[in-house]
Amino acid sequence: EVQLQASGGGLVQAGGSLRLSCTLSGATFDDYAIGWFRQAPGKEREGVSGIGKSDGSTHYADSVKGRFAISIDNAKNTVYLQMNSLKPEDTAVYYCAVSFGGSHWPPRVSQEYDYWGQGTQVTVSS
Repeated sequence: EVQLQASGGGLVQAGGSLRLSCTLSGATFDDYAIGWFRQAPGKEREGVSGIGKSDGSTHYADSVKGRFAISIDNAKNTVYLQMNSLKPEDTAVYYCAVSFGGSHWPPRVSQEYDYWGQGTQVTVSS
């Protein structure tokens, strides 16, 4: 059974940093991509960042470019999202998800992700 465990959320002041982790277990495919998405109250879920396991290709939403960095530890099947210079508008529940194939690599849209983690709350105070 494929499972994703997200962790690392919390409360931080504007300008601060957090590092989210997402650990994948139960996957039998050699290659996959992990994506991070977020959803704020009253808003639609939006893509934040993603990374491909084998080639390390990445993508970032324009709103986080230059502030967030995604990385992968293949030995641990764990993806990290380092979030710096956090802003109140980054407040949301952050979800990680795994994709085993998509039209882009890593995929940009939630519909191309196959399994989802439980989410971790990030709150940035002003």
